[in-house]
Amino acid sequence: MLTFIQKRMLIERTDKEVIIRLSVSVDTGDLHNFLNFSWYKEITSKFKMPKKKLTSRLKR
Repeated sequence: MLTFIQKRMLIERTDKEVIIRLSVSVDTGDLHNFLNFSWYKEITSKFKMPKKKLTSRLKR
């Protein structure tokens, strides 16, 4: 397990997942954007089509 500690954030990496712990003071809008980006990166990581084409399809 790899652990990275920053001022109000803890990131742990295990064999199966990455765990991110944040302070309760994190803006919920920013957190929502971060989660959307993380979701996008996860679902597109195995696609072979160009990212631009995939992004346009996801926006529909």
